[in-house]
Amino acid sequence: MKHTILATALLGLAGAAQAAEGERVQITGEIIDTWCYYSGVMGPPESTTGTAHHTCALWCSAGGIPVGLLGDDGEVYMVLKIEGDDGSASGDTQLRLASHEITADGMLYRRDGLNYLVVEDVVADNGIVNQTHDDWGVIPGFAIPDPEG
Repeated sequence: MKHTILATALLGLAGAAQAAEGERVQITGEIIDTWCYYSGVMGPPESTTGTAHHTCALWCSAGGIPVGLLGDDGEVYMVLKIEGDDGSASGDTQLRLASHEITADGMLYRRDGLNYLVVEDVVADNGIVNQTHDDWGVIPGFAIPDPEG
């Protein structure tokens, strides 16, 4: 019985060590609102990126929804932290990056089919370059105040 428990513990430690290994990467893409992107609550994924969705992305980030990086490769990377700040993947600290195209340098971890990114440095911030409001308007539509109301 002791040997079984010890073997199980050692296998668990080996699995934990394996899960902790990351890969150094540089990824370019757009900082996105993961809730609206994945849930479809505001429309298809294309409508929840760029200028069309910027206001909502700010609200979600400020409300604690984790941000993601939609890479140029089409993959979504869940951002765990940015530049050493454990609380920076959501909340007011990342309002400055919502909808921006950035190049992130950091560590990539993959587990259970998901990509997790610890951004050590934002090496480029190109601002908002994805002009989706021409195609989608503003999502959500009530984000723009009525000038007559």
